[in-house]
Amino acid sequence: MKPEIHLLGISIKTFGVMFALGFLACGGLVARRLRELGKPVDWAYEIVFAALIGGVVGARGYYVIQNYSQVKHDLLGSIFSGSGLVWYGGAIGGAIGVLAWMRWRDVLELSMLDMCATALALGYAIGRIGCQVSGDGDYGIRSSLPWAMGYSHGTVPTAPGVTVQPTPIYETVAMCLVTYLLWRLRDRVRPGGVFASYLVLSGLERFLVEFVRRNNEVLAGLTAPQLESIALLAIGLAWLALMARGSGLTGGRANVSTSRPTIA
Repeated sequence: MKPEIHLLGISIKTFGVMFALGFLACGGLVARRLRELGKPVDWAYEIVFAALIGGVVGARGYYVIQNYSQVKHDLLGSIFSGSGLVWYGGAIGGAIGVLAWMRWRDVLELSMLDMCATALALGYAIGRIGCQVSGDGDYGIRSSLPWAMGYSHGTVPTAPGVTVQPTPIYETVAMCLVTYLLWRLRDRVRPGGVFASYLVLSGLERFLVEFVRRNNEVLAGLTAPQLESIALLAIGLAWLALMARGSGLTGGRANVSTSRPTIA
């Protein structure tokens, strides 16, 4: 684990590095897709900025709400603290930021939502690398599996000699596969199909990994992220079902420039 690195006397948080790299990677993917859709590539900067602002505010706000009993005595300090970010809060805040940008640009279209869904999956995969490297407490329950590992030097360390499930690695691998699948589907399903598939796949991934993570159960033996994942799954499945009952899932491609390069 390497929570921070020191360069020229400056301490740099490794999670912050991966956080930044995640947004850069998402910006590259969005720019590529915007070019394919025949839209201004410069919009990628605006989308990433909107997602960044909304995501940070949402992730921090969600953390404060979720842990209000612990932070209420120093609420202002907690709001502006550099620690404590919750993925679902960031996803909600980022979505609101991007939707507001789309409304402003008058491009609130299903094809744009599909593009952002793929970027979300990629950003999540890279973000979990930051969780793994920094050992920020997102690891799993105690385990003796051959690939179990300790995080004794992490930001939230495990006890010496204790090994746990390396759930950030599981999530990075799973969401990289989801990203690849969504990217391949981008011109093979009707607009909205990629976004609905993202809701299903990301919800399923988080629901399953929670069984070996350390979050507390809140209802019917399930954790809060599992309940949120069930909601995503339900919305995504309902969306796909409506598409299938209507004009079908395939066909009706987005307006893609015929000059775009082929991507495997």
